[in-house]
Amino acid sequence: MSDPVAAAVVARPAGVAVAALRSHVPALWRLPALLAGSLVGAALQLQQPVLWHWHGYGLVLACAAAAWVLSGLWARSPGAAGRWLCRLLVACAGAGLLFASTGLRATAYQRGALDPALEGQNIRVLATIAAMPQVNEAGVRLRLDVESAWLPGEGEGAARKAVQLPERMDVSWYGGFFFGATSATTTVRPLEPQRRPPTLHAGERWEMTIRPRAPHGLSNPHGFDYELWAWEQGVQATATVRTGPKDQAPVRLASTWQYPVEQARQSVRDAILARLAPGMDPDDPGRARMAGVVAALVTGDQRAIDRADWDVFRATGVAHLMSISGLHITLFAWLAALAVGALWRRSPRLCMAVPAPSAALVAGVLLAAAYALFSGWGVPAQRTVTMLATVALLQLSGRRWPWPQVWLLACAAVVWVDPWALHQAGFWLSFVAVAVLFATDTRAVGGAPPRGRARVLALLREQWVVTLALTPLSLLLFGQVSLVGFVANLVAIPWVTLVVTPLALGGVLCVPLWNLALWSLQPLAALLQWLATWPMAVLYLPVAPLWAGAAALAGGLLLAMRLPWRLRLLALPLVLPVLWWQPGRPAPGQFELLAADIGQGNAVLVRTASHTLLYDAGPRFSLESDAGHRVLVPLLRALGERVDLLMLSHRDADHTGGAAAVLAQQPGARLTGSIEAGHELQALRPATPCLAGQRWEWDGVAFEVLHPAPGAGAVVRANHASCVLRIVAAGAQPSVALLAGDIETAQEQALVAGKAPLKADVLLVPHHGSKTSSTGGFLDAVAPRTALVQAGYRNRFGHPAPEVLARYQARGIAVVESARCGAATWSSVRPDGVACQRESGRRYWQHSMVPALSR
Repeated sequence: MSDPVAAAVVARPAGVAVAALRSHVPALWRLPALLAGSLVGAALQLQQPVLWHWHGYGLVLACAAAAWVLSGLWARSPGAAGRWLCRLLVACAGAGLLFASTGLRATAYQRGALDPALEGQNIRVLATIAAMPQVNEAGVRLRLDVESAWLPGEGEGAARKAVQLPERMDVSWYGGFFFGATSATTTVRPLEPQRRPPTLHAGERWEMTIRPRAPHGLSNPHGFDYELWAWEQGVQATATVRTGPKDQAPVRLASTWQYPVEQARQSVRDAILARLAPGMDPDDPGRARMAGVVAALVTGDQRAIDRADWDVFRATGVAHLMSISGLHITLFAWLAALAVGALWRRSPRLCMAVPAPSAALVAGVLLAAAYALFSGWGVPAQRTVTMLATVALLQLSGRRWPWPQVWLLACAAVVWVDPWALHQAGFWLSFVAVAVLFATDTRAVGGAPPRGRARVLALLREQWVVTLALTPLSLLLFGQVSLVGFVANLVAIPWVTLVVTPLALGGVLCVPLWNLALWSLQPLAALLQWLATWPMAVLYLPVAPLWAGAAALAGGLLLAMRLPWRLRLLALPLVLPVLWWQPGRPAPGQFELLAADIGQGNAVLVRTASHTLLYDAGPRFSLESDAGHRVLVPLLRALGERVDLLMLSHRDADHTGGAAAVLAQQPGARLTGSIEAGHELQALRPATPCLAGQRWEWDGVAFEVLHPAPGAGAVVRANHASCVLRIVAAGAQPSVALLAGDIETAQEQALVAGKAPLKADVLLVPHHGSKTSSTGGFLDAVAPRTALVQAGYRNRFGHPAPEVLARYQARGIAVVESARCGAATWSSVRPDGVACQRESGRRYWQHSMVPALSR
């Protein structure tokens, strides 16, 4: 997470930017126009659904150069019209330059993508571990830099067939626990020692067999863009290590001196966890969890923090403090500058060679960059170092610009280095915070810095101003805002930045300080836990459209400005749309389906005019992650949905894995489904069984359960007891949806033989397209126009099976796969069409599947 206040401090340490802003020397008009145009050009390029050929970007570069030359010619013409035309030409030149350069960078990067023909093949690689391994309950996640690759079994030495893989890959080496749900409760047990990954270290060279695939994330409305994250990380493929009995075993070749920073990070992280949480004592889980926070503060390993703690930090608005953020790096730069400046002044010879303020400034930036590098060089750290370096260079050059120009220069510098930062929430939070603090700070226009009590009041006011101004932006970006965040940050910001973080960093040199850092975290964690339990600690609102969010942001800025209250009250009409926004719902008698992209599993949201049903809750990915927490809860909050009924078709983990998270977020939802009385979910909320013959009506829409039959007795497989739900809209020729769970051949035949009303316009394909389902007779009876397949990309089951797809194709049924479509939306008003999330928000960095998926 990025700190919304952190970047604001960038211009404050040691008076660096404040001094640069006090003087109002007129700036050259060409530079602001060039910088503003650059930001616009980058924003436009990031909207491209596909990349152009490099010739197109070359033409844009030529046009940008022509605009720059023309601006110089027009600059000599007198009059206001000529000056404005020059500004426009310079802005166009800047826009064209960054548009074209970003496109060319993306084109060059995309050439190194994984060849689709290599997906799913076993490939032998020689690679080096480029980052400290991430250990979880399922195994180890590695970042590999590939040196060479070849197809195994094709000969030895020169005879082997070499293949080209991306230079950087994220690789999962599974083998920690077996995870499944073959009974009423989830099965989690350790695997045999010979199947567990060995202890791995950064810098090691390995030869191993992997099975690669393109980076492919889940695509849902308002969801996390994993493919953009992988793009910014330079990761162009993911893979799994093959360790089966028929695979050649992985071989450690050597421990090298490559990636020394990552080796040091891993050593420090492991030392922290070994000292503060030896063996992860189950009798003291709080200590183990706080040990993860200390490790994250020192090394930037955010995965060391427990998911439950992340939930508390987000609810209280302090998540930006609990890992390496802009605030920590800026504080480090400030303290380093103070220390170097004090030491530098002790030497007259050094002061004669280089002034102490300049030496302190350079040292602060360099040491901050070193700290950011040690913390993993994440995107927020890169952004902060770029901002610090930009302001420092401006100060060293002796230029004194007004704050809007300094702010614009810092923005443009960050975007020039990383244009894709414009899609990061942290970028907008940081720079809006900077602008607000400067615009509302009297020191920016020559006021004297406050002291004593006035300084404390000024800090309180700054925190309040930033909170007030960023609340609308947080609602636009996340659909939520912490109502206790102001109080939590008042305590957490000084405590974490001035006490916990220095102690944690000091532990690298003096190990006992890590214990002090952990002890200092515990009372803060207790306070945050208490605040998170307050009623209405977090306000969740539906995510408003861009226009409403922009208006609310303008209103928040107006409220934060030093203006008369009569003028500030004009901001209220601007803020109201984002507070009262509600997404459109189906008309009475109609309904809408949203088949979420949750990987290998089922989760379908059914919405009527005033009611909501969730059919299944997706899979559980690991002990720390499930579809409910990762996809469904954020989706329901973003849409402003209150679930009336959660129907779990049967007990398998790919249908119930996210149910606990959904039930926790939806206290008013009733639970029904084919789950046993002893199922672990029964302890959370009693469930009523779904039985054929059950009927109800919501807003004129009829719901009917067709399977399982009452009194059917025990079943051998959970699939056989799947709830089959038929939904019928109102009208003379109503649209119909059929949600079939994981029924198989015998259940399909029973439904057909029992003359159940099966005909439907849209069908949720039974059992994700397994060979055991979608029989010809069943498809003839349903005769759908559209079939929705919810299955994971390149899942290990091979769903949907090619022969099953052939049956649908032979009957002219349109098949929509979640792996290709992302979240699919179908409406009873338009039964012939399906809206795909991957198509509606298409961007060039997102993965495009080949037309025919090889299996």
